[in-house]
Amino acid sequence: MVRRRTFVFGGAALGGVAVAGGAGALLVEEDVLPGKVAFDRAIGRCRTLPEAPATAGVVRSTTFHSRRRRTDVTATVVLPAGVTSLRGLPVAVALHGNGGTGVNTARGLRLDRYLTEAVRTRSTPPFALVAVDGGPNSYWHPRASGDDPLGMITDELLPLLSRQGARTDRFGVIGWSMGGYGALVVAETVGAPRVAATVAASPAVFPSYANARRTNHQAFDGPGDFARYDVFRGLGRLHGVPAWVDCGTSDPFAPMVRRLRDRLRPAGAMTRGCHDGAFWLRRLPAQLAFLGDRLTSA
Repeated sequence: MVRRRTFVFGGAALGGVAVAGGAGALLVEEDVLPGKVAFDRAIGRCRTLPEAPATAGVVRSTTFHSRRRRTDVTATVVLPAGVTSLRGLPVAVALHGNGGTGVNTARGLRLDRYLTEAVRTRSTPPFALVAVDGGPNSYWHPRASGDDPLGMITDELLPLLSRQGARTDRFGVIGWSMGGYGALVVAETVGAPRVAATVAASPAVFPSYANARRTNHQAFDGPGDFARYDVFRGLGRLHGVPAWVDCGTSDPFAPMVRRLRDRLRPAGAMTRGCHDGAFWLRRLPAQLAFLGDRLTSA
């Protein structure tokens, strides 16, 4: 049972009192009363970890060499209980946060248990989640170093899953923090109709390159890189892609996510919570139901 204690996800401690989102990254409280996040944690607005669903699903990992990323990449396949094969299943790609890995995301967020619960109690059609390594600071877009996690997803991971029998003609994407930003970038780049839905949990979106550099100097290669992958500039490319965006009201990224939600008008909400596992786990059941319904719709 996971309750009240801290667990490790994405390279950073998460829990009732720990800030998540990046190993070594400073979450700057821009546009927020200084000290607000710490104060909200102290008075309990960040809440505690919910108890995970009891029934485990299937979690298995495979490693392949990625030419796009110029390294070996591990993909962790998550299936609901009772399902043993990818054959015939639609897929949602799961994107980890700053400093994280796919396997840590799958296990830290108990994705197999929440996916099983969604299928069993919410009448969500079965689908697979595939959590993949995108690099600790890549922000899920092509980098000057030659590392291309976005190309890895579209040109390598999805064809690999297709060869294993999965349905990848349409796919979903879900991510947390850096991965939430990545979920928007993937959806804007690939677009409808191939992207069936995108879910961004506490997306790490910035008002400017200078702000991004102060927060995490490894997030972008420079002002031009930031501009090319500015999700606000690309919102028009999400036309026809069902989107869900959640963020806690005590999250340092909350001001920018409010602006994003005002522009995009997605499903999801700004609700009580912080940039941590307690918030993400409470929002996960509805997010998975959203993904599953749209992955299996015509």
